[in-house]
Amino acid sequence: MPALLSGAGALDTWRATPPAARALLAGTFVNRLGGFLQVFAILYMTDRGFSDTQAAFALGAYGAGSIGGMLAGGWLSDLLGGRRTIVVSMACTAGLLLGVYYLGPYPAKIVLIALTGAVGQAYRPASASMLSDLVPPERRLMVFAMNRLAVNLGATALPLAGVALASVSYGLLFWGEALAAISYAVIAGVALPRRPASVPDSGPASVPDSGPASVPDSGPASVPDSGPASSSGAGADTSPGLAAAPALGPAAPPARGRTMLGDRPYLLFLAALLLHSVVYVQYLSTLPLAIRDHHMPVVVYAVLISVNGVFVITCELLVTRLVQGRPPRLAILGGMALTGLGMTLYAPPWGVAGMIVATLVWTLGEMAGAPSMYFAYPAQAGRGGHQGRYLGAANAMFGLANSLGPILGVAAWTAFGDGVWLLCGVTAVAAMTLARHGVHAGAGADRLARGLVS
Repeated sequence: MPALLSGAGALDTWRATPPAARALLAGTFVNRLGGFLQVFAILYMTDRGFSDTQAAFALGAYGAGSIGGMLAGGWLSDLLGGRRTIVVSMACTAGLLLGVYYLGPYPAKIVLIALTGAVGQAYRPASASMLSDLVPPERRLMVFAMNRLAVNLGATALPLAGVALASVSYGLLFWGEALAAISYAVIAGVALPRRPASVPDSGPASVPDSGPASVPDSGPASVPDSGPASSSGAGADTSPGLAAAPALGPAAPPARGRTMLGDRPYLLFLAALLLHSVVYVQYLSTLPLAIRDHHMPVVVYAVLISVNGVFVITCELLVTRLVQGRPPRLAILGGMALTGLGMTLYAPPWGVAGMIVATLVWTLGEMAGAPSMYFAYPAQAGRGGHQGRYLGAANAMFGLANSLGPILGVAAWTAFGDGVWLLCGVTAVAAMTLARHGVHAGAGADRLARGLVS
């Protein structure tokens, strides 16, 4: 057990984290706490007299905009720098939100909602890139987990705050989210450096460089935002008092002039990430239908979602501490395996207790894998000036899954019933197979990682 706990803990990481990184975590929490539009879009639009279909289309427009925003945000982060990208993203978001509320015509609202989704998500790759640049390699995974914790804490308090504001006026929701966005812009403008000095990957390189074909590395977040563009080297820090945890994996910087589209291993990883994310989002679409069609009360779904939230908030930092010293491929494959297994466990008629167990299993997969697959690994993969784009692409896969996953899941539920959960397991295996070929692993971990999907 001492060996398992040799990684840097949350408190140690927080104490060692520079003020600028703390400001990013605080800004993420404030921004997520005010993220009312996506959660209350359906209720707001129907309250304004629009049909259910029109309201659903509005939410879809927000999701579509988010995908483009995360891709564009990665490009802007590499071009303008993280600080400037965050400030512009948040300041423009505040103005767009008020436009959504005060403009009446439906087409205008749809356009502004799509723009809000795009501009409001553009900060994510920039934030992730800066976090990666501001902390040393052995701290990154824990910092990304702390970033997910900030997101989850904000998301947990958001519904209660939103209901309280909406009970008075929907206008308060929009003004509240605009205020949160401006607050993050102020935090970024005041506390973030213009060009953060990257923390070198110092120390002895315990694993040889994989060469230009390997996938570099770098939060979903979950719910997770991090990773800059100038780390070099592949070694682990051996500062006094710190365990010599390996970096998140050796990765050669992209060759000069090389684009992400030419990085075949990373494209395989993105395909794996999309399949995995489609499986993951079934708890938002297919699971409530399953509970309803099995004649269970709606409160059962609320309990399962609460179990997920409480488990993530209370245990993710501990799980990350256990995982952070391991090769990234193991964390990613393990997370995908547990997520697929948890979804598959919904298939048998276990009853409520069995569904809680299934939820705990896929939540463990979320905690073990999400910080690596959405943040840490893409950030390392894009070293050498491309981190923003690599992070943006990884987050865009989750955004795309949020758009496609519910449609595919509901169609599969209609066609196969509980067989959809077995299909989730098959899809998870396909994702793991792609990830095994797309994610570089150290020689010592390669055989064990291969065994997970063989």
